[in-house]
Amino acid sequence: MSATAVETREVTPSIAGSGTQTPLSARLDAAGLPKGGFTAPARKAAIERLTQMGLPRPRDEYWRYTDPAQFNAPMPEAIALDDGGGEQKLFSDMGELRLVFVDGLFDAAASDALTLEGVEISTLADADSSDSHWSGDLYGTLEAASQLRVPRPMGALNTAAARDGALIRVTGKPARPIHVIHRRRDPSADSYVHHVILLDSGSEATLLETGLSGARTNDVIEVDLRQGARFHHIAARRSGPNRLGWGGLFARVAQDATLKSFALSLNGSMMRQESVIDMVGDDATAHIAAAVLGDGKTGDFHQDDTVFVTHSAERGESRQVYKKVLKNGAIGVFQGKILVEPGAQKTDGYQISQALLLDE
Repeated sequence: MSATAVETREVTPSIAGSGTQTPLSARLDAAGLPKGGFTAPARKAAIERLTQMGLPRPRDEYWRYTDPAQFNAPMPEAIALDDGGGEQKLFSDMGELRLVFVDGLFDAAASDALTLEGVEISTLADADSSDSHWSGDLYGTLEAASQLRVPRPMGALNTAAARDGALIRVTGKPARPIHVIHRRRDPSADSYVHHVILLDSGSEATLLETGLSGARTNDVIEVDLRQGARFHHIAARRSGPNRLGWGGLFARVAQDATLKSFALSLNGSMMRQESVIDMVGDDATAHIAAAVLGDGKTGDFHQDDTVFVTHSAERGESRQVYKKVLKNGAIGVFQGKILVEPGAQKTDGYQISQALLLDE
């Protein structure tokens, strides 16, 4: 199977003072792009990629089942606040280290101290006030690599616009999981969060995610697993009616490393999750799974799961397992692809998507 080339589009950014804007420039202006810091080169490159790609269109191959209009709008509609689905109780008996983000920004007062044996933790907003950081070699790198085969404009937008996120370097095997909790305060917040996670050789960590963030969210996790590393990711996403959310998981899995990610999704009018996994080392393992419960009784429900796994080394094992239960006109989408590069001998790739429809 040959790689898909990125389509180039002519997009003219707005001209300062001219009053002329394209949909893309209006989206970027509304986001309020950060300036300076060690991420500046990556953000500039992301804007260039996004300018070449343009915003997603309904007829784009990977968006043909999901209308991107609400993701392309400059700002989301305001949505009433709620309690976040009881996120404080979920995982509360695991002794986790809690990192709280409110409308996409880190809340130090509500979070635990950023100290955990075997882990180095900082926030993007704090680290980006300096000119260098260990994550400088990773920020935006895996997102950019994903663009080589399929255009992923929402990922480039996040790299350009994210103001905060967790920067996590795992050097050992911490005894406690790390729990990222999202909360809302502004009914019309447009939330961008960008996490960068590096697992050194032989290390192991668990990342938990819960809660609500923004009326519209754009969340990215870039995770780089070095030789023999183990990364476990569990996300429980309970969205409210009318909420919009796009998420991107961009991972690189080295020799003998293992990535396991599971997401539970409930409600949400327009939710899309893109997972791009590169198996670059021999004997690498990646398991990506999700369970979705959708009920269209209280409003539109649309959940889109799009996965692209590339095997470029020998004896790689990948699994894509997606199951959805839908009723009252709820819509579930699954798009999965496995690309086996020349020389990736003895690849074991598997995918399944099952949906249970409870009514007509």
